[in-house]
Amino acid sequence: MPDTLPRIIEFLTTIGLPVHRAAISSAAVVPGIYIDRGTLLVDESQLKWPGDLLHEAGHLAILLPQHRMIVTGTAGEDPGFEMAAIAWSWAALVHLRLDPAVVFHQEGYRGGSQSLIENFSMGRFVGVPMLRWMGMIADERHFPAISRWLRE
Repeated sequence: MPDTLPRIIEFLTTIGLPVHRAAISSAAVVPGIYIDRGTLLVDESQLKWPGDLLHEAGHLAILLPQHRMIVTGTAGEDPGFEMAAIAWSWAALVHLRLDPAVVFHQEGYRGGSQSLIENFSMGRFVGVPMLRWMGMIADERHFPAISRWLRE
């Protein structure tokens, strides 16, 4: 889908996550994406998988606003937050009507992308309790519907 990246950027901007196209010279955890004080920088010449932007945005979205605005480099490696970012990414791709493989591609999630797709497709939602605890969904039974795209 050639319009995938623009659709993702438009969605993220609309929900309040700043995205800027920029040349990235810093070492990025994800090729073509760097977080600078809560802003997602995207270097299309280095970006391998447009869906990675949704996952990285998920890391920012689940943070409290005062933390979101100071994050630079990586949003951290807390396992609970990783699971919440995965669930957020799933909800976003469903909202955008993207193929799950856009986010959960063959080079991602340490070889577990297909398992994640299968689990989410079967209603086994990794990370959803975290989203509820964060106040981003009202009821786990309605997932992937999101009440708030950004944690307050």
